[in-house]
Amino acid sequence: MIRVLICDDQDIVRQGLEVILSTASNIEVVGAAVDGAEALELVPELRPDVVLMDLKMPGMNGIVATQRIRDAYPNVKVLVLTTYDADEWVFDAIRSGASGYLLKDTPREELIQAIEGTASGKTHIDPDVAGKILAHAARTAPEPKTKIVEELSEREVEVLKLLAHGLTNADIAERLFLSEGTVRNYVSAILAKLDVTDRTQAAILALRYGLVDNGEGE
Repeated sequence: MIRVLICDDQDIVRQGLEVILSTASNIEVVGAAVDGAEALELVPELRPDVVLMDLKMPGMNGIVATQRIRDAYPNVKVLVLTTYDADEWVFDAIRSGASGYLLKDTPREELIQAIEGTASGKTHIDPDVAGKILAHAARTAPEPKTKIVEELSEREVEVLKLLAHGLTNADIAERLFLSEGTVRNYVSAILAKLDVTDRTQAAILALRYGLVDNGEGE
């Protein structure tokens, strides 16, 4: 079972999400928080695998809560579910350590799949939001590559580029004619070398250092 903690300041949203997620046989809603501070308090008590996090809330907002949860409990994944797709919200959420970013009009099946993927270490970003990230990268001059990035092998760079475009391990394996297990090993090595904990953070570094060309992987 995937243990989920919901964090949203609106009662109707929390209740609605509980109803939606109750239809998934492999997901258990273990609790609900009205703001980031309460979510931070509940995480060690309820031990969720995924926190479904709203962003704009009174008190501690979702950006701060995500950062603190990820710092204190690195094994807990945070999946943002919000109405906000403005650039500053997107980039702040990803920088804070969110493993994915969804909008509240996401269909039920996609939401459930995103939670399942997030729990297993995958990244799920709304296509419109992913477009903003790539557009931002295209507008921004890349920073000089760090020594850490330069230590990546040629194959690891290939995997990282595809990862940054949102491809799954299976997709990458098919594209590079590798086994899925081999790709999984490459991804683990990339995360370790870049000193990040998830695919989203690795993708952001790939964009920052100009490893992803606009249109790469299309």
